Amino acid sequence: MKRQNQDAYPLYAQIADDMRLNIQTEKWAEGERIPTEMELCSLYHVSRITIRKAMDELMKEDLLIRIRSKGTFVKEAFQEEDHFTVIKGFTQELQERGKYAKTVDVEVQLVNADKRIAKYLNTEIGSQLLRLKRVRGDEDAVFAFFITYIVYDRDYSLDPNDYYTSFYAYLQTKNIVVNEEREYVEAVSPNREIQRKLKIKASEPVLKRVRFTSQMDENFYEYTECFYIGKKYRYYLDFH
Repeated sequence: MKRQNQDAYPLYAQIADDMRLNIQTEKWAEGERIPTEMELCSLYHVSRITIRKAMDELMKEDLLIRIRSKGTFVKEAFQEEDHFTVIKGFTQELQERGKYAKTVDVEVQLVNADKRIAKYLNTEIGSQLLRLKRVRGDEDAVFAFFITYIVYDRDYSLDPNDYYTSFYAYLQTKNIVVNEEREYVEAVSPNREIQRKLKIKASEPVLKRVRFTSQMDENFYEYTECFYIGKKYRYYLDFH
């Protein structure tokens, strides 16, 4: 593993990406004990502190669980006693709150997959991707900026007008129905693009929601970064 610019992408985050891929591709199966900290140190040629920071990231994402005196395990997504998150898009989420989802700007681009995104989408570095950038909100305010990546297929439209409504509804017209999801939420400071898209200042608190969805039997993967203006959006979880 090559060290990138540490300020831009720390080494522990690169290792967390690699470990996350092991889970997403089921190299490390649900319920399986992963290598020990010392084994991981040897594998990645880094210190124990770096490994622990990488593992902590995956624990925050609810991918790993540490059991005292036994080790660290891949968390089982749908244990009988556990709750799970219902997969729903932004449009459905607002509809269930009696709101109307509105998209005010869409950019569609073809880009090449870098190392990080290639891992998330289970594809090769340099593969052609469809990248959507959408500014969204409800009838009262604009408060969300989404950046979505999927592996490009010629059947996918490059016309921005086709992405002003529900993205998941659009995928269903292509016989894609996502049925697996992992996500995590964190507070971040907005970069210049987010400030410009959402018309906010650098000091404005932003909620970042990262989604990994897939339809495994169709080898379809989606990676989306969602940025919400903190004071205009509340994140809800449905439990079943």
